[in-house]
Amino acid sequence: MRVTIAQINTTNGDIAGNTRKIIEAIEKAKSDLSDLVVFPEVVTHGYTSQDWFQDADIIAEVDEPLREIIPATEGITAIIGTIRRNEDTDGRRLYNSAAVIANGELIGFADKTLLPEYDVFDDPRYFEPSDGRHRRLFEVNGVKLGVVVCEDFWNDKTFWKERLYETDPTDEVIAMGADIIVSVNASPYNKGKIKLRCDMVAHRAKLQKKPIVFVNLVGGNDGIVFDGASLIADEEGDIILQAAAFEEFVETVELDVRKPDARGITGGEIDAIHSALVLGIRDYAAKNGFKKAVLGLSGGIDSTLVAALACEAMGPENVLCVMMPSPFSSEGSIKDSEELVRNLGCESRIEPISATFEVLLKQMGLHKPTKGGESLAAENMQSRLRGVILMAISNAEGRLLLSTGNKSELAVGYCTLYGDTNGGLAVLGDVLKTEVWQIARHMNDKVGREIIPNKIIDKKPSAELAPNQFDQDSLPPYEVMDPILRMYFEQKASPTEIIDAGNDADRVYWILNKVEHPANEFKRQQLPPTIIISKNAIGVGRRRPITHKFKRYNDNPQ
Repeated sequence: MRVTIAQINTTNGDIAGNTRKIIEAIEKAKSDLSDLVVFPEVVTHGYTSQDWFQDADIIAEVDEPLREIIPATEGITAIIGTIRRNEDTDGRRLYNSAAVIANGELIGFADKTLLPEYDVFDDPRYFEPSDGRHRRLFEVNGVKLGVVVCEDFWNDKTFWKERLYETDPTDEVIAMGADIIVSVNASPYNKGKIKLRCDMVAHRAKLQKKPIVFVNLVGGNDGIVFDGASLIADEEGDIILQAAAFEEFVETVELDVRKPDARGITGGEIDAIHSALVLGIRDYAAKNGFKKAVLGLSGGIDSTLVAALACEAMGPENVLCVMMPSPFSSEGSIKDSEELVRNLGCESRIEPISATFEVLLKQMGLHKPTKGGESLAAENMQSRLRGVILMAISNAEGRLLLSTGNKSELAVGYCTLYGDTNGGLAVLGDVLKTEVWQIARHMNDKVGREIIPNKIIDKKPSAELAPNQFDQDSLPPYEVMDPILRMYFEQKASPTEIIDAGNDADRVYWILNKVEHPANEFKRQQLPPTIIISKNAIGVGRRRPITHKFKRYNDNPQ
């Protein structure tokens, strides 16, 4: 059997555009003489459409895409992630489904049974679980296809140590006699996810002696990035095709050959994070109608990395870097920024804030800082003045403002609300400071030259809002803080678990209480959409109230 992976990039609500892409992929599969073409989850409407799935007009016209797609399937079988109406009077109004269409005829639907509601997922809000009346087994050219939708594949009791659900729909279709398992997915990228999927698919294929076709969505949707990296495993558990990650991929493989295909993904985790950030910027800008971007360039590593990523995503000719020196900006920061701009080939502009800052200090009766933390209002005023300038440029020139703060700073509130948090997209909001340095070095290594000046990478971090101010005057070293933040956010580890991993107890409690302080949650909830690269990320992946009285206490102080 010849199988085509149709890993396409969809846009929420662009039903006509998504339908065109689906039909184009079907035509490509037919030209490849494919027997079967498989698409990701809810490609007709966009998986992350959120409460659009509750909109009366969407529900009323839910069948429209399939009416256009069905005639295009003459001579081929297509499995397409979509939504369909729940005709019962009870329950959610829609099912999350896979439509099976063969030779211009709708054969049926496989409805999703297991509805995730963790991390970025909220399926029970929108979808009714499968009622069991719609089959998941479909015979095509004498081959029985067991069709499951995303989470219905992710509950293998022989693979996971802990499971969220008692039932396993994939086991059910295997018991029904499926010859091939087809899984349609919208599985977002986070660190380690690509390898995890490979291991999971290979394990089940080898255990059950069944080929598996696992097709995943690709593209950025607000802050959520889908990496694609679809794959096919043969009955021995060997991965015979892995689609390219972070790009569209409509290609065909001969399933019965059982020979690894040369097309596939390469690179390590930092390379994957780099690609996810580039795709996140590119798609957020393009899907929201922005052709140009602007950011504040301070001479520090965070804004430097955002500038480099933006130039890669949108083209250097479309990126404007604005340098806004204050009385406390070092001469090296401006020179380093100018060197970076020359390396990138993007546009730059200098908009000093010193004179305006002096006027406002006098008007507000504030003292100019003589050391860090002495006059926070005056320090923050500089950041907010920069925010005003950047937003004015964004408004006047129609540029997407990219926020440059990293996750380590945002986690503990080391940022200025309505200042450096301004923007339309937080590029590094889920990237720890130590990861920022790793990505910067990786970008230089990848091209074999110093695009990002090493002097910027090696520079001691500073907000430069007061004389001789450095981040480590207020925070633990990032090399010490980041492992604690990683365990807290990504693993949901308890203080005891973090301490048992070798971290100082007093420091752990200080950091966690900083993260969970209402004032810092207040800041984070006003951030722009954040590109997500990890589990339980700041934003939609982690939900906390602003108003609370919870505080952690170290019961065993040293």
